[in-house]
Amino acid sequence: MIVGIGTQVLECARVRKLIDRHGEAFLRRVYTDREIGRCNADPRTTEAFAAVWAAKDAVFRALGAPWRRGMEWTDVEISAGNAVAVGGATADRMTAKGASRVMVTTACCRAFATATGIAVADRT
Repeated sequence: MIVGIGTQVLECARVRKLIDRHGEAFLRRVYTDREIGRCNADPRTTEAFAAVWAAKDAVFRALGAPWRRGMEWTDVEISAGNAVAVGGATADRMTAKGASRVMVTTACCRAFATATGIAVADRT
């Protein structure tokens, strides 16, 4: 059963500017070590970082809680194949929403990255 849907579209150039301006501090605030390694290994690094960020935001939105202060971007990890792992306060929000998992899909081009997240509850 679907309990929430969220979507996000980001400009890749915006993500590149944030990385260039804030470097490692920005990366560590938004991405997990595995995400950083995977995105840096991608030949389209900027687009990869933008797609992962869009996916994280889509997960927050699917849980009915767009990112805000007090939530950790690193509570959500997007793995290869768009598998989603949720921890920390975001996992608590997921439980409160009645969701057992969140699925995401991403797409990107040179200019934009987009993601859609669907929070689902197992049927009981």
